[in-house]
Amino acid sequence: MQSIKSGVWPTMITPFTPDQTIDYAAVERMIDYYHRRGVAGLFAVCQSSEMFHLTLAEKTELTRFIADNCPDGLQVIASGHTAERVDDQVREAEAIMGAGSQAYVLLPNRLAAEDESDEVLIERMSEFTDRLPGVPLGIYECPYPYKRLLTPKVLRACVDSRRFWFIKDTCCSIAQIAERLQIIRDSGIKLFNANSATLLESLQLGADGYSGVMANFHPELYVWLCKHYAAEPEQAERLQQLLGSASMAEYQYYPVNAKYSMSLQGVPMESGSRVKDAARFTESQRKEIAQLTGLAARIGEAMGIHV
Repeated sequence: MQSIKSGVWPTMITPFTPDQTIDYAAVERMIDYYHRRGVAGLFAVCQSSEMFHLTLAEKTELTRFIADNCPDGLQVIASGHTAERVDDQVREAEAIMGAGSQAYVLLPNRLAAEDESDEVLIERMSEFTDRLPGVPLGIYECPYPYKRLLTPKVLRACVDSRRFWFIKDTCCSIAQIAERLQIIRDSGIKLFNANSATLLESLQLGADGYSGVMANFHPELYVWLCKHYAAEPEQAERLQQLLGSASMAEYQYYPVNAKYSMSLQGVPMESGSRVKDAARFTESQRKEIAQLTGLAARIGEAMGIHV
């Protein structure tokens, strides 16, 4: 892999059949959906993919299917980093990379418990990287099972290792993002903001794109913002107002609502999930998502975005 592309990296959801097996026909339709909307790459087997509720065999098979069915030029990276012990984590990474992922994404909360120090995290990260020489790495501040943000000390250790290419940033703080961009400057690491409300400001500071939940609802709008924010600042500011407000859907009933939105956009799939009971997705919530989906489509049409 030569480089991680800047732009939009959706955190892929996992569609399931009624009997809760992975619906690969829907996965293939999703890949086409993302590709036609111009994303730079796909972040597979992440929390949005319900990776803590997938077996290693399922994570490996899913990664292989996505990698095998991606059009040329569409990059794929994956996590699947859920095990407790470093030995098991290395086996996970070997399986995922062997399935065709172009980089492996670590979770800092898997490298150290909530009451353990940065020094412990850095030591385990070093052990992990030493056992997987040559594997391109990313790091993702996953909020489950607990959210561990990258401190400047840990981030500098990532830079010093010369192994990391990708940060999925979930700090939701412009001040912290600005500090992080300074730390990784000229390191080759690219920072992708997961927070919609701070996205435009972060791009203006030098962030490389967006990798978050809402790219499962209207990725084409995020693609436009990442490509045109500098050349069309007034339009970018108007679009940012919509994207920040729309991102409240993330707190509604995700990932069930994202599966419902995709179905409305011509990517039919069941709304079932292993982390949320789809039966609790209310009529009002469905209407909210339907209206948001319609609004995003109209905004895209008004902006001349064709998908």
